[in-house]
Amino acid sequence: RKCINNSKHKNQTMTKGTQSFGTRRNKTHSLCIRCGRTSYHNAKKVCSSCGFPAAKTRRFDGWSRKQARKRGQGTGRMRSLKNVPRRAKNGFRAGTTPKPKITKNIKK
Repeated sequence: RKCINNSKHKNQTMTKGTQSFGTRRNKTHSLCIRCGRTSYHNAKKVCSSCGFPAAKTRRFDGWSRKQARKRGQGTGRMRSLKNVPRRAKNGFRAGTTPKPKITKNIKK
C-alpha cells in the first residue's frame, strides 16, 4: 500500500488544486444569444444568467439584490421612458406647437 502524503510521491497526490487545473480544457458555457453573456450551458442548452430559451427572463428577486439592480429598469437605453419626465412637465401635449418664449428687449 502506497502512502499518498509521502514527499517522494508528489505526482501521485490527489489534489483539487494546481494539478487538476491542467485537465480542465472543455468549455461548459458559451455566449448566450439573448443576454450576450458567457452563461449558455452547452450540454443543458440553457443560459444560467437569463434562462434562455425560456420565454420568461430569469429573475433574481430575493436572493441576489445586486443582480436585480444590474438588469432592472433604467440600466438600458430607455428609448421611450427617458422622455416621460419632460413630456409630463408639459402636460403630455401632442400635435401642437409650443408657445413662443417672451423675451425682454433691453433698450439703451
